[in-house]
Amino acid sequence: MGDPHDEAPRADIAVIGGSGFYELLESAQRIDVTTPYGAPSDAVHIGRVAGRRVAFLPRHGSHHDLPPHRINYRANMWALRSLGVRQVLAPCAVGSLRRALGPGSIVVPDQLVDRTVGRVQTFADRGAAHVSFADPYCAAGRSAVLKAAAEAGVPATDGGVMVVVEGPRFSTRAESQWFASAGWSLINMTGHPEAVLARELALCYTSIALVTDYDAGVGRGEGVSQDEVFQVFARNVQRLKDLVLKTVDLIDRERTCACVSALDGMETPFDLP
Repeated sequence: MGDPHDEAPRADIAVIGGSGFYELLESAQRIDVTTPYGAPSDAVHIGRVAGRRVAFLPRHGSHHDLPPHRINYRANMWALRSLGVRQVLAPCAVGSLRRALGPGSIVVPDQLVDRTVGRVQTFADRGAAHVSFADPYCAAGRSAVLKAAAEAGVPATDGGVMVVVEGPRFSTRAESQWFASAGWSLINMTGHPEAVLARELALCYTSIALVTDYDAGVGRGEGVSQDEVFQVFARNVQRLKDLVLKTVDLIDRERTCACVSALDGMETPFDLP
């Protein structure tokens, strides 16, 4: 089991920062956490936001050392829960599969499609523990993000299907057109297995997607470039941070959503931290 040390501060809500989102909190305490699954992406920083203790973890590391297929997702989620976290906000960069969702758009997805390969996506290394994943994101968390966006005057799209690919390469035009023809809205490289691992730990998990580009099959012209993605994210990262902080203020502290009972009646082959 992870050892966050008895004197370490605890948090009940966490933010996992994606590409270009490497810091959030000022005057935060650095906590080095160990887990049975190895080291998380980076140290966890804990500080106060709107009267709540908030943990922040940069998904790719503070210097973007980890590509999406090398992130230790199990260690990340385990580390957060071991520090007391029960609600997770997960801002991320995404490509758009819809002409109506241009760069700079913010989307609160409600569905996920897994197209990754070879990633460990469960804590159940033995036995049978089949967690329900029909609705991958926390309903209460999604409502809080949308309310925060409305109050801040930030346009946000309610709902959308995010397809998660292995990466680190971008899609071919044919792949992109295939995803769009299936009715999916967004494409990303890190949203899975992060979401399902959160569910296996009975955590509330909410994705907040910032569109950085049109994917390769949406229109003619050049395909997606890394530089383009990072530039758009940099121009919008403060807006995204403000939305995340507003959501922390608005999200209910008392969990009454279905995430709480995700493991009810199930004998898990692992002890929760």
